[in-house]
Amino acid sequence: MSDITRGGQFLVKETKCEDIFTPEDFSEEQIMMRDSVKEFVDKEIWPFKNRFEAKDYAFTEEVMKKAGDMGFLSVAVPEAYGGMGMGFVDTCLVCDYISGATGSFSTAFGAHTGIGTMPITLYGTEEQKQKYVPKLASGEWFGAYCLTEPGAGSDANSGKTKAVLSADGKSYSITGGKMWISNAGFCSVFIVFARIEDDKNITGFIIENDPSNGITMNEEEHKLGIRASSTRQVFFADTKVPVENMLAGRGEGFKIAMNALNVGRIKLAAACLDAQRRVTSNAVNYANERIQFNVPISSFGAIRYKLAEMATSAYAGESATYRAAKDIETRIKLREAEGTSHQEAELKGVEEFAIECSILKVAVSEDVQNCADEGIQIYGGMGFSEDTPMESAWRDARIARIYEGTNEINRMLSVGMLIKKAMKGHIDLLGPASKVQEELMGIPSFDTPDYSELFSEEKELIGKLKKAFLMVAGGAVQKYGPDLDSHQQLLTAAADILIEIYMAESTILRTEKLAKKEGEANVKEQIAMAKLYLYKAVDVVTQKGKESIISFAEGDEQRMMLMGLRRFTKYTNMPNIVGLRETITTKLVAENSYCF
Repeated sequence: MSDITRGGQFLVKETKCEDIFTPEDFSEEQIMMRDSVKEFVDKEIWPFKNRFEAKDYAFTEEVMKKAGDMGFLSVAVPEAYGGMGMGFVDTCLVCDYISGATGSFSTAFGAHTGIGTMPITLYGTEEQKQKYVPKLASGEWFGAYCLTEPGAGSDANSGKTKAVLSADGKSYSITGGKMWISNAGFCSVFIVFARIEDDKNITGFIIENDPSNGITMNEEEHKLGIRASSTRQVFFADTKVPVENMLAGRGEGFKIAMNALNVGRIKLAAACLDAQRRVTSNAVNYANERIQFNVPISSFGAIRYKLAEMATSAYAGESATYRAAKDIETRIKLREAEGTSHQEAELKGVEEFAIECSILKVAVSEDVQNCADEGIQIYGGMGFSEDTPMESAWRDARIARIYEGTNEINRMLSVGMLIKKAMKGHIDLLGPASKVQEELMGIPSFDTPDYSELFSEEKELIGKLKKAFLMVAGGAVQKYGPDLDSHQQLLTAAADILIEIYMAESTILRTEKLAKKEGEANVKEQIAMAKLYLYKAVDVVTQKGKESIISFAEGDEQRMMLMGLRRFTKYTNMPNIVGLRETITTKLVAENSYCF
């Protein structure tokens, strides 16, 4: 077990390109699965975007039933409960390609397959799983998840919904209100979190949707985006639920909620990928067709800049998401091989990579918003019109930064979890951090290294960015110790550095692996994207590192750390950024789509 990658370890361990999984490594079965999902979306969803935008909730339910008939709702469900029992990468792959056409459907799909079904698969008793999971896997029933309350948003454990045990001890009576409940309008079963007596933590329950049992709902919410995703407030008034419908143990609801969110975060990143591919392809199509000053606007540098950046962030998102998905899958299989149950293996596998799940959630949700924003800009006035797909893509993208824990919460979580892991001895951060301190005291080497091999300088730079993180985060931990939690602006800056390291490294390793397989000359656009992404990542690290250092260090310490930051963010050979963008866009324009 010692040699297996642990979550967060990317920061202190050099990863070889052979050791990561990339989209180019999909098996024949995975490619077939991907193609059947794409075919489904192009036939059943993309042509009917206007119905989703017109808040046709019944249509969302209808398409969900079709997805159930195709087996798409059952990919992650074990075969014993009527599912396909596929691996973690497969579940991310389906989630990726089924989510690109409209946020309304992808929210319904994600809420049902993720937080609607998964808590029962992962925490349910054998009886609960036999009773509920096959119906959820087939799409006969749909699931919804009731955690958020009017007074409790990011503080998930502060809910006021009560569960009171009956005098005969056979049932609980649930009373309280929940809001922002996805799929509420057409679900058959709710996962509901409530507090028993004055318990410190909430408890989970499985409650069937029966209006005669004290369950009422408000009308559909009017939302900025995801318009045909059913979102309602749900109220429980003395709703009876048999004791055998408690999910896991008393007071274990908070744990269920947190672990469901970990899985939800990487799935959300996956769900933003095909949206970026589609937005980029549409923008390229439009730029090739739109003639101004007698030439297509795709020939203008200002437009080419945007297209290159859009493609690069999509490529980076894919690289990092599938790398983490495979790491999780490997971890799950390893635990299963050691005799752990599927439930426990999956929970622990995802929990191990919770840091990466938070990183991906933040990075990819922000990239998809920027991508859609630039998509509107390329379409110009037409982009602002409901007649083109950009306007709805931009509105739908906005929710991704809020659900599954806001990006602010996830930024703080990623660094917080990393520090916790170090304190538990799961990752050695102290050793590498003190080495960085020594290096700052020493005299730097002035030798010019040999960078003739592809990515040798880039990989060395990634190593230096990791040192920059250790220096900045280590300095902040030394100064504030356990109080670091209350310095949110420093945590957020450290998180931005951490995010860029993981995303840039994943992109470079994917491309190095590809170049070894296909030959450098055949993947020059991907090489350009990897170099462009890293260049921008270095800029972020420089800015966030400086902001942190000048906010917590003074005098000699500040001077020394700023000097270290300059050393850790310095290129020997600067890339030609405009040239890199040109390489990327030339290919996009020629292929008339996102083609990587």
